[in-house]
Amino acid sequence: MCAREPFPVDPALTRPSTSEPGGLLDVLNVAAVVLDSDGRIVLWSPQAANLFGYTAEEALGHYAGRLLVHENRLELVRRLFTRVMRGEEGWTGVFPVRHRDGSTLLVEFRNMRLEDDQKDLYALGLATEQTTLRGVERDLALSTRLISQSPIGLAVVDTELRYVMVNPALERINGLPAAEHVGKYVREALPFLDTEAIEADMREVLDTGVPILDRESVARTPAEPDREHAWSVSFYRLESSNGEVLGLATSVVDITARHRATTEAAQARQRLALVADASIRLGTTLDLDQTARELAEVSVPELADIAAVDVLDSVLNGRSGSVLHEGPAVFRSLAVAASHPTVAVQAADQPGEVARYEADRLVTHCVNTGRPVRVPRVQPDDLARIARSPDAAALLAAAGVHSYLAVPLIARGEVLGALDLKRSRNAEPFNADDEVLAGELAARAAVCIDNARWYRQVRNTALTLQRSLLPQRPPDQPGLEIAYRYQPAEAAIEVGGDWFDVIPLTDDKTALVVGDVMGSGISAAATMGQLRTATRTLAELDLDPAEVQRHLDRITDRMGQTITTCIYAVYDPRQGQCLISSAGHLPPALVRPGRPPALLDLPTGAPLGVGNVAFHTTTVTLEPGDDLVLYTDGLVETRDQAIDERLDALLDLLAGPQRSLEETCDLLLDSLRRPGDHDDVALLVARAVAVTGAGPS
Repeated sequence: MCAREPFPVDPALTRPSTSEPGGLLDVLNVAAVVLDSDGRIVLWSPQAANLFGYTAEEALGHYAGRLLVHENRLELVRRLFTRVMRGEEGWTGVFPVRHRDGSTLLVEFRNMRLEDDQKDLYALGLATEQTTLRGVERDLALSTRLISQSPIGLAVVDTELRYVMVNPALERINGLPAAEHVGKYVREALPFLDTEAIEADMREVLDTGVPILDRESVARTPAEPDREHAWSVSFYRLESSNGEVLGLATSVVDITARHRATTEAAQARQRLALVADASIRLGTTLDLDQTARELAEVSVPELADIAAVDVLDSVLNGRSGSVLHEGPAVFRSLAVAASHPTVAVQAADQPGEVARYEADRLVTHCVNTGRPVRVPRVQPDDLARIARSPDAAALLAAAGVHSYLAVPLIARGEVLGALDLKRSRNAEPFNADDEVLAGELAARAAVCIDNARWYRQVRNTALTLQRSLLPQRPPDQPGLEIAYRYQPAEAAIEVGGDWFDVIPLTDDKTALVVGDVMGSGISAAATMGQLRTATRTLAELDLDPAEVQRHLDRITDRMGQTITTCIYAVYDPRQGQCLISSAGHLPPALVRPGRPPALLDLPTGAPLGVGNVAFHTTTVTLEPGDDLVLYTDGLVETRDQAIDERLDALLDLLAGPQRSLEETCDLLLDSLRRPGDHDDVALLVARAVAVTGAGPS
């Protein structure tokens, strides 16, 4: 017999013999036994010794049948051995085997004939215990079924971060079939994600073995480029039983619905904060241009990237505004604001310019119909209907304007002009909520603009009359020291309708208003805006506070399903008196120097919207240095304390040395508010100031 050359083996493909078991064959403990043509054992693996209990010295040279098979099954084994050695077929199955200790094992066999280069025949038997094999098969079947049917996206990548396997759920999530994953790097398969950060996380897990759990990723997929998706991604290192790193397992859960709900709730809070900001900034003056600038500036960047306020030229010339007609419109630009430097500003009419827009322009359609015009996704053809000229349209295209919204400025039934909004940097298109919010801002501003317009005309008339008489410089307007705070609810799903206002009136008087619209959401904020606008309009009529409440009650009743509490007070520094009327609101606190603070004893009255109820006016004397504290229920109400206890806590905080009004506001909010409060707060503190020459007229 000639000498046999050793089989060449690549050392890189072998593990040292001292390594711990780590492969599937090690788990199965597959035994290998080789028999010669007579059935004697000529090769006996260590696994065979472990499985059958016989050492190599005890097994080699013995007939396998006599050593391992019970007497009653020996003939069957011989027939099977003969068939295998004839080359008829291999044999596979489960067979009872006698262990060295006398017990019987059920063993899964794979038998086949071998032939060497000398034409000698052998039988190779591969065997493993049936219980172990069935356990592995069961685990494998369970894993395969779980992976294939799991709603969670699952994948395995190798140590080079190439996909090895993806399940059907991940195919659906990524919008790619498995074939376009397997063999590719993550950055190749998913270029629409921030793959640099993802691969950095994967390498960190490969290096440290510490899993990364619930890492949120947000992107737009090629299948839905107009819709933002969010996923929760986790990474786990895969190791064999001997610690060898095999790669990574990743799990991906689509959390788009949760992400969208969270985003919308945050946006709702931002909108409410914007409404509160507008309550302070809009209508601070009867100067028309400043009011328009305030509207444009409050609209960016929270609502739009570019905002313009355009008023019909006829309105500024003393003629009636638009009441739903057709044809072109002539606008005078009052204000333009942008959240960032952009050529889109050059496309807008500059303040003071007068421009004619034909009937086919969107802004003309807006004022002619008195309805908002919203183009969520601007197409090239739309730009020609937005801009005043082809050159302006080219500038809008260069600026990347992709969404447009125009809302009419309507006051007292007349269309005065339009608030023109565009988005370029903000990637989201204008939606229905944006339209509601823009309409609310426009409604607030329209009344202020209309007041400023009429004030300008009335003032010009008054100046003409004054010039015909002996002119005199009007005395300085006395006033109040005022401090205020608005704090939205901290809970992400809660947005409310609290508001406050300080309204200058005739005869040096000042109206102080704090109100609370029941409910939450954009609807409550819109209702609050309508009531605040109505309150400002009624305040201009110099009515008794109880009469103002009666008008507001009728207005609120007509709105339907709206209940509102309100405190309306008018302070007259000449008389040193404050007239106050309550509509179901918590009582104001009066703080006098040197005396304990107290809650005002007022007729509570019913909330606005109940209808056909009486309201009363109470007169309170205010001396210089006296503080009047008005607030909404979010400052004092909690779910675990009685309201009387909380009101006592409010009075305790107001006691002691007199503070500045700003310090008082901060103290009340810091002490009474709690993290996670589910209601917003409006707080208004007014201090009577000594005025030279004030007194009864």
